[in-house]
Amino acid sequence: MTARTTRRASTPSWRNANPCSGANEDGSRGEKIVSTPQPSFRYRLEQKEPRRGPGGLTRGASVREFPASIGIAGVSMRLAPGGMRELHWHANAAEWAYVVSGSCRTTIIHPDGSAYVDTFDAGDVWYFPRGYGHSIQGLGPGECHFILIFDNGDFSEDHTFSITDFLAHTPPSIVAQNLGLSADEVGRLPKGEAYFVQGPVPNERSPDARARLHAELMTKHRYPLMAQQPRRAPGGGTQRVVTVDDFPISTTMAGSVIELQPGALRELHWHPNADEWQYYLKGQAEMGVFLAEGNAVIDQFEAGDAGYVPMGAGHYIKNIGTDVLGVLIGFNSGHYQAIDLSEWLAGNPVDVLATNLDLPRDVADRLPKSTIFAAPAKM
Repeated sequence: MTARTTRRASTPSWRNANPCSGANEDGSRGEKIVSTPQPSFRYRLEQKEPRRGPGGLTRGASVREFPASIGIAGVSMRLAPGGMRELHWHANAAEWAYVVSGSCRTTIIHPDGSAYVDTFDAGDVWYFPRGYGHSIQGLGPGECHFILIFDNGDFSEDHTFSITDFLAHTPPSIVAQNLGLSADEVGRLPKGEAYFVQGPVPNERSPDARARLHAELMTKHRYPLMAQQPRRAPGGGTQRVVTVDDFPISTTMAGSVIELQPGALRELHWHPNADEWQYYLKGQAEMGVFLAEGNAVIDQFEAGDAGYVPMGAGHYIKNIGTDVLGVLIGFNSGHYQAIDLSEWLAGNPVDVLATNLDLPRDVADRLPKSTIFAAPAKM
């Protein structure tokens, strides 16, 4: 991997957290090139030391580990067959998830008492609103790997409440009264937070696999994203997007998977309504993020890295490898909005472009006449 390249001017422009702040040594506001081994919009998520437990492991990145990621946090979690992320809820964030590989089962309770059980395979998405109790269990035959994206960059385990931790810190007599258990039975409950627990692989045909209040398998929380027909760009890219319009329960988050052929470019664009959190599924990429006033950051990514783009910041993603690049993207808005450079230029008269960009009119007239989304590799 190469070091980050940062182009910067004297005044930071992004939320007072711009890693590109500073002035040239002579005090001028001219462009300055700096190299540093610490990236600003890349985090090596899969290289982080994981939290391990019976049947599972997890790696997370909030704003504390990934300072640029102010608006969104992410987690990479893996469950062995039968391994369970125990019943829990999040007090300060909704959860949007994408299954990278394997299969799992989730349970969730709504405030009105309705309960749902769903089975997920690779390419599926779920959404759990903030504060709704849920669990996740691996179904086998192999490991289940999924990415969790939270609509709060300050998400942490400090705001996650687990059932074992809850019961262990409630007086035993209260637990016994609440659950109708004897003192001896309460005494056998876990003495602290389990977080992960290892159990048998669920039999999806057994009565135990169904939600108690809804015998049928529900799809309220499940969207099969990779079953969607993708948007295809002649320049060598595809995009699948799920928004609240497709997945009504996902009111605060949307998501996308893009793929780029070797050398192809996801064109310069920005998102006016949301921050962007990325997980690089496969391949190698270069991303440039423009932060205004001469500030730009260029990073390189590989599979397992997380990336981030602040709302409104111009950026591009280029496949710099020899294989297809795959990127999972989460947004902290239920609606997907993007303004692509080609579409913006196409919406302006040629004389505006020629004047603004200081181009001969015939050159300005050759600029894109519609959105291209992805530009092909240059031969």
